[in-house]
Amino acid sequence: MSEETPIRVMVVDDHPIWREGVARDLAERGLDVVATAPDAPAAIRIATAVRPDVVLMDLNLGSTSGVEAITEIAQKSPDSRVLVLSASGEHADVLEAVKAGALGYLVKSAGVDELLEAIRRTARGVAVFTPGLAGLVLGEYRRLAETPRPADGSPAVPALTERETEVLRLVAKGMTAKQIAAKLVVSHRTVESHVQNTLRKLQLHNRSQLVRYAIEQGLAD
Repeated sequence: MSEETPIRVMVVDDHPIWREGVARDLAERGLDVVATAPDAPAAIRIATAVRPDVVLMDLNLGSTSGVEAITEIAQKSPDSRVLVLSASGEHADVLEAVKAGALGYLVKSAGVDELLEAIRRTARGVAVFTPGLAGLVLGEYRRLAETPRPADGSPAVPALTERETEVLRLVAKGMTAKQIAAKLVVSHRTVESHVQNTLRKLQLHNRSQLVRYAIEQGLAD
């Protein structure tokens, strides 16, 4: 991307005042704000159609989380790079976002100049993190890289998130997606998304294989 070409940005946040304020600030500083979105489904749909250079995304987006949207956007619009801008600096949120495909993570206390520089670096494919979070992500990937492989030389089992593991346990108990959604107080769609992500990570094809895997790993009662 040349320096003369404005960076095409989409802003995703469920708070309209914050969303429109950030979009206005970015546009006034020369970025091309091609779209905004109030929730994850809209973000996925618009990003797939518009294919912005950078998707600036909150994580707290209602019934469908920003993490799930990141996963979908990474699959459907791979040229769009996701930069998370969230009020949360919790380590679990940061790691889940990065594992889903986010290139960077800033907390909302960041100033406008810091945000602009982060967007520019993200558009160039450079990972950007709020100070203190980069070491966390590097440490996690180092830990995964150092995880011993099984004795037979097969690849190590991909890491599941805490929520994916929780959903897997409930699937292994024979609960339906509707029952799991009610128990965890999330949407049916969220449960299905976790199931599909787990199938993809484990390279399995159906629920029966998931149940067998859970039993083999000691996750089922």
